[in-house]
Amino acid sequence: MFGEELIAGKVAARNAGKILMKYFSDADKQVKYKSFNNPVTIADHEADQYIADFIGGEFPDDGWLSEETVDTPDRLKKSRVWIVDPLDGTKEFIEGVPHFSVSIALVEDGYPVVGVIYNPYTKEMFSAEKNKGTSFNGSKVMISQKEKLNDSSITVSRSEYRKKLWEVYNDDFGLIEPVGSVAYKLGLVGANKYDIFSTLAPKNEWDICAGDCIVREAGGLVKTINNKNIIYNQKKTLVTDPIIATNSILFNSVSDLLY
Repeated sequence: MFGEELIAGKVAARNAGKILMKYFSDADKQVKYKSFNNPVTIADHEADQYIADFIGGEFPDDGWLSEETVDTPDRLKKSRVWIVDPLDGTKEFIEGVPHFSVSIALVEDGYPVVGVIYNPYTKEMFSAEKNKGTSFNGSKVMISQKEKLNDSSITVSRSEYRKKLWEVYNDDFGLIEPVGSVAYKLGLVGANKYDIFSTLAPKNEWDICAGDCIVREAGGLVKTINNKNIIYNQKKTLVTDPIIATNSILFNSVSDLLY
């Protein structure tokens, strides 16, 4: 049903990834700051422009929301909207840490129907289409089936980990591992590389939308801590409640622990 869109998303992600890698080892990434502790590079802008041109050329009637494009209210009238982060994990990218990704999603009536996340450094491709399951590098994958927290691995924000926000939960999980890029972490959970992802800080739609599709299609859940699904293409794009991604059994355990 969304096969063409999925193919387009994967092509766009791979080619945007080539743009990112062109700048990854460059000492001059032309870093600027949109706000305090919120950097942007020439790679962000160049990858964004490429994806916008490519997706816009293929699907000119669809709406568009991207971290690096000036937002307009036009998208709110559209039933189909592409939600994109051309470089999720900009801080890691600047530091030379290979935890960054291209995140491309299509939502229909607020629900993610296509999700593509690509780490161009590791060449990991996570992709999903509504009712067609999730693939990791071309092979079908399923969410973790674990049921006990102390047997489970959770991947969390590098900055939250550095601030020791997760230290209090050390005895609750089998492993707490910091990884950069929200989208990349969601992809890793969808591909069963970790059992759980959670973030305590607010996140924007473009950080989580593709990963939401990937985790759901792998058989998991992506919800806020108060058990609510995330509806996309909202006027305010920031999701303020903590988010958890995992299977349904672990979700309840994590939400009980953190709430």
